[in-house]
Amino acid sequence: MRTLRILLLHELRSLAIAAPTYIAAGLFLSMMGFLYLMVLHEAKDTPLDLTPVQMYFSLFFVPLFLIVPLLTMRSFADEYRNGTLAALFSTPVRPAQVVFAKFASAYIFYLLLWALALLYPLVAWWMLGPLYSDPRLLDLPALIGGGVFVAASGAFYVAVGILASSLTRSTLVAALLTVCALFFLVLLGFALRFVPLDTFAWGETVLQISDYFNTVGHLGVYLRGIADSQPLFLFLSGTLLSLALASLAVESKT
Repeated sequence: MRTLRILLLHELRSLAIAAPTYIAAGLFLSMMGFLYLMVLHEAKDTPLDLTPVQMYFSLFFVPLFLIVPLLTMRSFADEYRNGTLAALFSTPVRPAQVVFAKFASAYIFYLLLWALALLYPLVAWWMLGPLYSDPRLLDLPALIGGGVFVAASGAFYVAVGILASSLTRSTLVAALLTVCALFFLVLLGFALRFVPLDTFAWGETVLQISDYFNTVGHLGVYLRGIADSQPLFLFLSGTLLSLALASLAVESKT
């Protein structure tokens, strides 16, 4: 436990002094602020079926493809390129401990950025509530449900980024692998709903599988204030699998 704590503190310091971390933070907060302003503009003129908070969270995947690669692409790619990983494993440290420390540090920063982004609806409700025609400006069930979903799904997506970085020596390749994997994981299940698969004998089975991996659909459930254990199991199992594969990849390269 002491070794893991030391590794985690080291990784947190490394992220804290890395330029991509602040680039990711600035771009993410700017983008989320811009998206929320767009949502408020729509809610001000015409009350919509979705509350402003629901619309805000429904756009979470837009900055996702940016922030996760920037937080994770250097995790192992830089270590491989600089040759520092071999020196680290000359000490009594296991690959799984290093993988978990890198994952935990990136995930903590991910949660911190989202915690700051969640202040936008709260500040808007406090300062601008009387100016907007939609009385649901502060939708607490959607805010809590969306926050839980973002935290749970973020663990999976950050773990995928760590896995991508463990497979290559290039930070650019790691970032591209992460973006492609996130695009597949987030949008594939949703996109398959628009494909007429029911005309095939195996189409119903594919649709049932796609429903399980339909991130957009799971998000909609949580934004209605409904707690569903299915996506939580999906994200937890995906996180553990990604970290296990990353540990194997790191061990094979040392």
